[in-house]
Amino acid sequence: MTETYDLRRTAVLLIDPYNDFLSQDGKVWSRLEPVARQVGLLDHLREVIASARATGVRVVFVPHRRWQPGDYETWDHPTPSQRKIQQFHHFARGSWGGEFHPDLQPQPGEVVAQEHWGSSGFANTDLDMQLKQYGITHVALVGVLANTCVEATARFAMELGYHVTLVRDATAALSPEMMHAAHELNGPTYAQAIVTTQQLIAALDGSPR
Repeated sequence: MTETYDLRRTAVLLIDPYNDFLSQDGKVWSRLEPVARQVGLLDHLREVIASARATGVRVVFVPHRRWQPGDYETWDHPTPSQRKIQQFHHFARGSWGGEFHPDLQPQPGEVVAQEHWGSSGFANTDLDMQLKQYGITHVALVGVLANTCVEATARFAMELGYHVTLVRDATAALSPEMMHAAHELNGPTYAQAIVTTQQLIAALDGSPR
């Protein structure tokens, strides 16, 4: 890997780190677990966030809309994913499943962007404004799901002019085929770098402070 990062202008975007996705009794965990365990998702998320904080890279939380009664019921055309959220109440507001994983909690001063309704963390939120206010030009994306919210947020970041890094083993999807599509087929069309957790950590450690 030859990428270097200006640590003052780099942010790790942590997408949807909810208990429903990442914890043992989460509503989606049983479907995510095979891929998550194969890639070492939770350990790698912990490592990326710890490295970012140690090197002064900004950590930004990018949360999905937490379901609450009435969501999507009167919409003209909710997506299939939104229909599933409406049916199963994924990451419901006020529930344990709608809380961030205990190992992935915001620290004082870290940005928690407005919740996104669809897949992109940028659409109809303050994420772009927050990143610009901190002078961020480079974003590394981790979290879930690789082929939906991570990919949509990364593509939107590219369109807005950010340098995009995907961290292939600090995300997961509901099947190996979805992971393959995210990192081998789609990612190379828009991301400047697709790396492993250890490659990203080495790049951050080796970048000038």
